[in-house]
Amino acid sequence: MSLKIRLTRGGAKKRPYYRIVVADSRSPRDGRFIDKIGSYDPMKAKDAADRVVLDLEKVQAWLAKGAQPTDRVLRFLDAAGLTKRPARNNPNKAVPGEKAKERAAAKAEKAAAPAAEEAAAEA
Repeated sequence: MSLKIRLTRGGAKKRPYYRIVVADSRSPRDGRFIDKIGSYDPMKAKDAADRVVLDLEKVQAWLAKGAQPTDRVLRFLDAAGLTKRPARNNPNKAVPGEKAKERAAAKAEKAAAPAAEEAAAEA
């Protein structure tokens, strides 16, 4: 059984509230969980002390048992000083796709055509 430390969504529509739980990785997001170890309220200010609440002893115990945190929870654990979040780098993310490259080439060609006509007319 692989365990995940992840968020489960609660709260009303457009008013999210998350619990930080330990759950089996196969169970649904808002489904059955094993233990509640904290909460996260994204509606509060970023510098609010109770925006993220964690039971640090429970977190350490579950990490020792092999539970894997998700990316978002890993950010919280890094901020609390429990784990180190590795830096992520995807240099290809900013590279335009094939269609965008084609549109840029067509636009450059279209812009170059009137300039060539003007040069020919002056000569």
